[in-house]
Amino acid sequence: MISTAIILAGGLGTRLRSEVPDLPKCMAPVNGQPFLAFVIGYLQKEGVKHFVFSLGYKSDVVIEYIDHNYPQLHKTFVVEDEPLGTGGALQLAVSGLKDKHVVVVNGDTLFNVDIAKMYTRHVSKKSDCTIALKRLQNFSRYGTVEVSKDHRILKFQEKKPCKDGYINGGIYMLNLKVLQHNKLQPPFSFEKEFLEAKVENLGFYGYKSNTYFIDIGIPEDYKKFTAHSKTVLSKAKQTAKNNGDDLGAFFSLLEGIASFFK
Repeated sequence: MISTAIILAGGLGTRLRSEVPDLPKCMAPVNGQPFLAFVIGYLQKEGVKHFVFSLGYKSDVVIEYIDHNYPQLHKTFVVEDEPLGTGGALQLAVSGLKDKHVVVVNGDTLFNVDIAKMYTRHVSKKSDCTIALKRLQNFSRYGTVEVSKDHRILKFQEKKPCKDGYINGGIYMLNLKVLQHNKLQPPFSFEKEFLEAKVENLGFYGYKSNTYFIDIGIPEDYKKFTAHSKTVLSKAKQTAKNNGDDLGAFFSLLEGIASFFK
């Protein structure tokens, strides 16, 4: 089972600056707590024990928040001295790990995937990297992913208007040996210069999930999550009165009212 998660949270978040001008994207406030709290809550729910925070822009804000609010969390902070891109940041984050496989998530994305089931797929396919895929309709913000009948990823398509398709949901199950044996010179993009560039040579597989997905990277979706989560959190607090586990109740309720978010 996967016990270590890497949270990529070092980006500048320039597209979100109009709403969150002075904070890293992952610290965007959502009804009294940063978006990062939802990411951590999700990973804890999925059984993750060790959290590796890959940081850059205003890393001190994130570190202070984590140290103050999660004093018992088994955590490691990896801070880039200069922008390394998602690929360079990931290479740096895994350099001290001894795990065979890790799960990688983005600090500005919440995709309520069943990590245990995703890991089973990852191992059964002897996958170099397994990517969580989300089906969307009528979108242009994301590129699409072409997958074979046996779940192997065949091709990544460029962004363009699309009526229906699967997108890269930003959760990766990664065999660390593969990343270590295919090192690139940073800065580089994990998505573009590793996944897309090596899709024909390495074994990448998809894991399709219809669970809740949000990427707060643009103001429209950030506002959407803030507004909708207020309703879910309100219900969660009522559900969690006995144990105070608001976020635990939040995720328990999330899929039951997922249609509300669409």
